[in-house]
Amino acid sequence: MSDILSICAEGPLRRLTLNRPEKRNALDAALCRRLVEAIGEAAADRTVGAILLDANGKDFCSGMDLEEAATTDPDELLPLHQELFSIGERLCKPMVAAVHGGALAGGLGLALNAHLVIASRDARFGLTEVRVGLWPYLVFRAAAAAVGNRKATELALTARIVDTDEACRIGIADIVVEREELLAESRKVALGAAEGSATAIEQGLSFVRRTLGMDESAANKLAGEFRKAAHASADFKEGIRAFREKRRPRWPSRAI
Repeated sequence: MSDILSICAEGPLRRLTLNRPEKRNALDAALCRRLVEAIGEAAADRTVGAILLDANGKDFCSGMDLEEAATTDPDELLPLHQELFSIGERLCKPMVAAVHGGALAGGLGLALNAHLVIASRDARFGLTEVRVGLWPYLVFRAAAAAVGNRKATELALTARIVDTDEACRIGIADIVVEREELLAESRKVALGAAEGSATAIEQGLSFVRRTLGMDESAANKLAGEFRKAAHASADFKEGIRAFREKRRPRWPSRAI
């Protein structure tokens, strides 16, 4: 049997490919666990500059594995789902999701835990949980962060499917390409993110998380603290040297 998650090192990228095509890449406990472990390992590896998340088969991800959910104590699945669907709030490295076909319910939540979503024109998105008697409790925060609380509520209430034009307009997708261009464009975007200073990215993502909901005065104070630390960093000094010498930076924060 094929591995349910394919893991491949592609230079500074760690590519994670969902591989349950016969189940539309539904998130059973085993796949959730593998994703959490693989993303955590990539985040801890200094040779990894960015994570690329994609999928085999017709759909990116159809959401929670309903057959498993129907026969499993929800208390067994809850901690794992909580960890997976909040991983974007803790991730210190850029993650790019390459989405084709359906990204529904938990599948949309998984995509929105990435920092950037590249979608093919056949992609479709939706918070469809109410159709099976649920509410998207665990993925709602990621959806609201992307589209706003009111729009996320509307999507959850109606369970309607969003095409790529609307997905771009409301903040679900960042770039839309033809299906045959999806992987190449996603790699390009992820490699671009991987070229940045690891220190700057880690601290920047931390700043974004910490200032959510913070008032302007407190956010400005925190920005000053982060900026002071950035100016003292080895990466900033190297960045200035590289700029003056007209060469690519060799970031001390990245393993070569």
